[in-house]
Amino acid sequence: MVLLPKVWDAVLNPLVGRASDRTRTRWGARRPYVLLGGLAAALTFALMFSGVAAGTAGAWFTGAGFLLSATAFAFFQVPYAAMPAEITTRRQDQLRLVGGRVAVIGVAALIAGAAGPAIADAGGGGIPGHRWVGLFGALVIAAGAVGAFLGTAGTRGDRVLESEPSLRRQFAVARANAPFMALLRCGVVQSLATGFMLVGAPYFTDHVLHDSDATGLVVAAFVLPNLLTVNLWSRLAARIGNRRGYTTACGLFIAGCVLLLASPDLPLAVVAVAIALAGTGHAGQLLFLYAMLTDRTTHDTERTGRRQAGVFSGVFTTGEMLGLALAPFLYGLVLQVFGYASSTGDSVPQSSTAESGVLLGFTLLPVLATAAALTLLRGYDRLVAAG
Repeated sequence: MVLLPKVWDAVLNPLVGRASDRTRTRWGARRPYVLLGGLAAALTFALMFSGVAAGTAGAWFTGAGFLLSATAFAFFQVPYAAMPAEITTRRQDQLRLVGGRVAVIGVAALIAGAAGPAIADAGGGGIPGHRWVGLFGALVIAAGAVGAFLGTAGTRGDRVLESEPSLRRQFAVARANAPFMALLRCGVVQSLATGFMLVGAPYFTDHVLHDSDATGLVVAAFVLPNLLTVNLWSRLAARIGNRRGYTTACGLFIAGCVLLLASPDLPLAVVAVAIALAGTGHAGQLLFLYAMLTDRTTHDTERTGRRQAGVFSGVFTTGEMLGLALAPFLYGLVLQVFGYASSTGDSVPQSSTAESGVLLGFTLLPVLATAAALTLLRGYDRLVAAG
């Protein structure tokens, strides 16, 4: 139910990018998708949480709602990600746009993490409570879509450029862009590292910290740096560049994960600090990856004189989703190897070996994935200079 919509998005994203590259309206190429895709995502999000049926039928209905929501979001996300490279060609302004995106990701995660459970409880819990969560989420999504649409009126993204004549040709252009392909491979593996921490958070609090109520604290400590440190990362980028900045951010992320290996013997406050350190690195990773993506799409447009930022952002978004989709599967394999005992109801006691598997999946797997991402991006500056 979770995997299939992500696989569908992997197919859909480049097609959406291609469509937005070829769109011509008085609102520009990307903005109609941002508005209509966002409003459709709001509607289908509420549908996903509506719970109109029970049992197997309810499960299928919820799955269909998720598939529709993922489809609508693709029509918002891919054109939205392509816009910074078209709104301005000034690197500092592009970095500010990307930094704003990273900061709002942090705000949205905090709102969802804090408000969602509270609204569900206030609405009576169970299906009635989750219906209110669906309505709340729909209002937030709709407000974001309308804000993004109105906030980009009259931008340089409205300029008219021709695109490559076919999707196959656009894919060929993307594959031939060596710096972009290095960035894509890095982005896939980096998303894998992020996915390990996101999927592992509830297991980590339940079976390592032995405090399920600490999940909110763990999530907040990880995403709050998105909001608090983005300006610092932006200033660093202006001094040392995106590639070196990404390496620095990865170093902080790895340091935080390594500190978390000692979590069973650390006070909760120290664990929160270590997670915040990893979250600070993660905020920088996001900013520099998105900034490098914008650099590559801008450079490609200037070099070719053609509009194909949509396909570039679509392919990159597909790579991110691939990493996030693989993370739960691989994390589950680690739990299985370490003898984790699954259940269909309340959590059950776990062996010390299983708890070690939970801890290693939450800390060591992200470290290894980040190290691999750094390796994949090692020749990026050389490829940029050659291109």
